[in-house]
Amino acid sequence: MHMESIGEHNDDLTQIRLTAAQSQALRRLSATTRKSVAALIREAVNEVPFGRRILDADRTERAIAVSGAFASGGCGASGGHDRYLAEAFLR
Repeated sequence: MHMESIGEHNDDLTQIRLTAAQSQALRRLSATTRKSVAALIREAVNEVPFGRRILDADRTERAIAVSGAFASGGCGASGGHDRYLAEAFLR
């Protein structure tokens, strides 16, 4: 198991209780990937949907800001959306 010194980061310190199976799986993955158990847990938290929403909120704001900025000027699929959808369901 790889250890990180506590003074290494300015992050919050959180304690969690894992099942024996979870702990064992994390130790095996830690040895295989040569990443600390703490790093693996941080990576997993970043993949959780609520974590993704929190961590990627600025990405959503940027996407909204450029919405419509790249319009082609053509009618495209949006004008016939309902008709195209109905045709797709009838197939």
